[in-house]
Amino acid sequence: MITSADEFKRLRTSDDLDEQDRATHEPADEQVWLEVVARFPELRSWVARNKTVPLSILRLLAADPDPDVRSEVAMKRKLDRALFEALADDPDPGVRRRLIWNRQTPADLLARLATDPLLAADAAERMRATAD
Repeated sequence: MITSADEFKRLRTSDDLDEQDRATHEPADEQVWLEVVARFPELRSWVARNKTVPLSILRLLAADPDPDVRSEVAMKRKLDRALFEALADDPDPGVRRRLIWNRQTPADLLARLATDPLLAADAAERMRATAD
């Protein structure tokens, strides 16, 4: 278990692949994640990539000003309906595009994204892949 923001930073920035893997797979308390987000904004995308990060932190990161962070959230499989909807309405087309390729995105949201001229081709391709 990751016990502090400093530990997460050390693991994530380590040259040791085993330590980087720990940063991706080990859980941390919600307070640790909040501290990482507050103290180390450059690591917010990596917080979103952690396999155990709680929904409460994903909700926070889904509203992040950086579209790269929101894009990482859009790829998470464990999103709830409210997060899928919020990300489907994201102002950044890159975030919405990442949501299209999330295997857990509800079909009705894919259909809605298919009406977006910037994303129609991707959404149609994804819906065809889902139908196969």
